[in-house]
Formats: sequence, structure tokens, C-alpha cells
Amino acid sequence: MLRRRLAWATVAALLCALFAAVVAEMARAWMNETGASHGLLIPPLVALIVWMQRDQILAAPVSGDSRGLWLLLAGAALYILGRLAAEFFVTRMSLIVFIAALIWTFWGTARLSTLKFAILLLATMIPIPQLVYKAVATPLQLLASTVATDLAQAAGVTVFQDGNIIHLAGQTLGVEEACSGLHSVSALAVGALLLGFLQLHSGWLRALLFFCSFPIAVFTNVLRVTGTAVLADRWEEIAMGFYHYFSGWLVFVAAVGLLWGVTGLFQRFESRRAS
Repeated sequence: MLRRRLAWATVAALLCALFAAVVAEMARAWMNETGASHGLLIPPLVALIVWMQRDQILAAPVSGDSRGLWLLLAGAALYILGRLAAEFFVTRMSLIVFIAALIWTFWGTARLSTLKFAILLLATMIPIPQLVYKAVATPLQLLASTVATDLAQAAGVTVFQDGNIIHLAGQTLGVEEACSGLHSVSALAVGALLLGFLQLHSGWLRALLFFCSFPIAVFTNVLRVTGTAVLADRWEEIAMGFYHYFSGWLVFVAAVGLLWGVTGLFQRFESRRAS
């Protein structure tokens, strides 16, 4: 027992020494990047979930598996490649691979299986790479601008779209990255994972709920842009003042409500199938 504890303590110390700078960089991203701020909540949430599942985890048989060393080598390769290429995402992802590999190696596949959701949730704390973010943000900005323009015209507003710029009779609105839905999609995706874990039993329904979070985030942000355009045409002071500053929170609350409603529909579907 003492030897096993010393082994775990040694591994933990080496892991902390290896990833201390990586975690510090990631923490700065959580503090400074709007789309990554949800990462602050992930470690305590994972700790809570592990605590809630402690009986199930401890009941799983412990059987060391040397095959986990291959995953450990893959994690080491990711770490080295990320450091050499100065690619933060790859380096940060190697931390998750290391954790999964160590659990597999020391505890075996049975206990790794009980911790798979915690490891998946832990991976969501890693911010989206800027290259991917920029590539996705522009099309979503154009989509939000186009749909918002169509909806505003249907509401009787005289409006003209030029790329991600919406021209009104006496006002011009620029649809920024914040209005594309990407800032809220990460937090909403994490919420979908948690709701699926807590409320649903079917794996494919959990996956479907997760994927539903993306169109919900985009749809609610399109409504935000549309509301801004309609209000700016009639009550410019309200649109550029109160609504502009508080609509982000209101839209996120609406998105969470929609996600909760979809979860309820999936629960009913599960109940009907079970009956």
C-alpha cells in the first residue's frame, strides 16, 4: 500500500512539474477570453461529479494494464509536438491524454470506464484554437446578418445588408464575432453535456442533445441581432443602451431555457420507449 501511494505521489509530482506552465497559460485564457471563461468552472464540476460517483468508481476492479503506456506515449508525443510548434491547443490536450493514460495504466479499463464522462468534461475546459475560431466565426457572422436582415424586413423594417454590416434608415449595425453565437456555444455545450449526464440515460440522446446546443446558440444570437435591428429602427437609444448591454445575458438565459426544453422532450421520449 505504501509503495503504491509513493508511486502515485511521484507520478502526480511529475505531472504537476510538466504541466504547471501549461495550466497557468490556460488559466490566463479563462480569465481573458470571453469564449473560454467557462473553463474556470470545469475543474470543480469534475471534482463534484467524481465525488458523486465515488461508490461506483471504487466498486470497479483495479487491474493495471500495460496497454495504457501506448496512450501515455501518444500523450508525450502530443506534448512535444505542441511545445515545438508553439500550439497551445495540442499541448493542453496532451494533459487530458496523460490523465486518461495514467488511469488506464494504473487502474485498468474498468475504472477508466467509470471516469470517462469526467475526462470528457475535463477536455471541454480547453479553449477552442484561434485558427478554428476565426474560420468558424466569419461564416456564422454572415449567417446571423443574413437571417436577421430577412427577419427585420419581415417585421417591416427598412434594412439593407452588406456582408456583416446591416444598414438601417438612420443607423448602421456591425455584426461582430460576439453576435455569431461562438462566445456562448462553449458554455452551452458544457451545459448540454451536464444535462445529458444528469437527466438522460441513452448515449445517443446525450450525443444528440450535445449537438443541439450549437444550433440553439446560433439561433438565439440571430434573434439578438434581429431585436437590435428592429429596436434601432424605432428606439435607437434603447437599442444602443439597455438592450445592447443586457441582451447577451438575456439571450444566454433563453438558450439555456431552450436546451432545458429539448432535454425534457428527450426525457419524455425515453419514458415512452421504456413503457
